[in-house]
Amino acid sequence: MAYSIRKIGQTNTLEHRVYIEKDGVPISPFHDIPLFANEQQTVLNMIVEIPRWTNAKQEISKEEFLNPIKQDTKKGKLRYVRNCFPHKGYLWNYGAFPRTWEDPNVVHPETKAKGDNDPLDVCEIGELVGYTGQVKQVKVLGVMALLDEEETDWKIIVIDVNDPLAPKLNDIEDVERHLPGLMRATNEWFRIYKIPDGKPENQFAFSGECKNKKYAMEVVRECADAWEKLITGKSQPGEISLANLNVENSPDRADTRRVAEIPQGQNLPPAPIDGSVDKWFFISGAAV
Repeated sequence: MAYSIRKIGQTNTLEHRVYIEKDGVPISPFHDIPLFANEQQTVLNMIVEIPRWTNAKQEISKEEFLNPIKQDTKKGKLRYVRNCFPHKGYLWNYGAFPRTWEDPNVVHPETKAKGDNDPLDVCEIGELVGYTGQVKQVKVLGVMALLDEEETDWKIIVIDVNDPLAPKLNDIEDVERHLPGLMRATNEWFRIYKIPDGKPENQFAFSGECKNKKYAMEVVRECADAWEKLITGKSQPGEISLANLNVENSPDRADTRRVAEIPQGQNLPPAPIDGSVDKWFFISGAAV
């Protein structure tokens, strides 16, 4: 299935949006893209929000019509993750699985924390740097459970099926064999990345252990079931926009006239950003 992107506004501005299109028509990356990319349900679609090595905290906008990707804000200012030495930006192509939802009304029996009200987060560890709005086909390798402000924030570890290493990576233990140090660095990154902003270390369930593929797929299916209840009206959406173009049994199919009102794409140069985004922070206790 071929997807393209429609960019509106300059990157590094509050107005910037990236819509995902199918056949030139904007769709919702949250609701319209299938979770599974093959009949066997072994290959999944992932939406890249943040390309590897970049700092802008981009995410699917849950509240906006058709859920474009935009840069997150705090107190009206654009958010950038800090560089915690020796890391630069995000270590992977970071994004989300479509048609998944971490239900904030459900407490997970093992993490003892509720869902974070977002699509499932995904870290893609292949060698190619992706782009915002890219739809990648990936396979699942494992999962970490970050505990963020008393919420379970699952991080699914995946690899692009077209990556040269993909045939050799079939479960989480294969990652250490072929990419030694990556999972340790991943754990450290999530543990310390908020410290420069004055927040404490993040905590993990399972003592920071990365669970295997089987466990990760159970998490994916639980979150897919939660999304199904959300989109069919069995769960309360709160502020989430459920507008979509092609979900069967959904009472929230989008008005095509409203879709047509989304501005045409613009190929604008990025807005300048403050040089402090590139500053390195040296965290005591971080492994080097």
